[in-house]
Amino acid sequence: MPTELVHLTITDSIATVTLNRPDKLNALNGEMLAGLDAIADELDRANDVRVVLLTGTGKAFCVGADIFEWSSLAPLEMGRRWIRDGHRIFERYARLPQPLIAVLNGYTFGGGLELALAADLRLAGAGVQLSLPEVKLGIIPGWGGTQRLPELIGKSRAKQMIFSGARIDAAMAEGWGLVNEVVAGEELMARAQQLAGEIAANGPVAVQLTKQLIDGAEMASLEALAGSLASYTADAQEGVAAFRERRSPSFSGQ
Repeated sequence: MPTELVHLTITDSIATVTLNRPDKLNALNGEMLAGLDAIADELDRANDVRVVLLTGTGKAFCVGADIFEWSSLAPLEMGRRWIRDGHRIFERYARLPQPLIAVLNGYTFGGGLELALAADLRLAGAGVQLSLPEVKLGIIPGWGGTQRLPELIGKSRAKQMIFSGARIDAAMAEGWGLVNEVVAGEELMARAQQLAGEIAANGPVAVQLTKQLIDGAEMASLEALAGSLASYTADAQEGVAAFRERRSPSFSGQ
């Protein structure tokens, strides 16, 4: 679903996904989620893309889900559509074959932080603040924060952030391992592009396989890896040849 609220640009082998709703601090609405979903389709099939950057326009990376949209939903609709759609789409970004770098250019709150947690790496501008403030609204993080945040920074610190809903600054986030690097705001995108270029210069298959191994490849990924390997063996070639020639195959174990 094309939308002006989420942009995709590809330069050389680096894709940049930009949340583009600056007047609302890039708060995620249904149109943006659909746009992210459509872009994930494109990136998943983009063999020429080696690294993906994810950022926002204006003063925020993303301040989370648009409260005016989700607060009007009935409970069943909230659970069946809004929360499940967000989980599914964020998981798609976590499972992109290419490394994903979240470039946190401004406020990163709630669902925005949960989206950043789906990335492989996070770079933050020096003035960035981060939080999961859902408890201040009487709700809970609903797009993976209760699972991905403890995995990244440990249960105790995750509980501190979630229970208090308080903001932390970029320096604390770096000290806790929530972000990989803190960079002066005016240098943030240049540093992100530099890091993306360093990764893109490496063997793309090796990088993508390593990502899957570190993340713990799911069944579909494992079968894709095994199927790719098996299809290039001498036995696979013999099996196909035997099928075409209507004879029994003679496998060599090679």
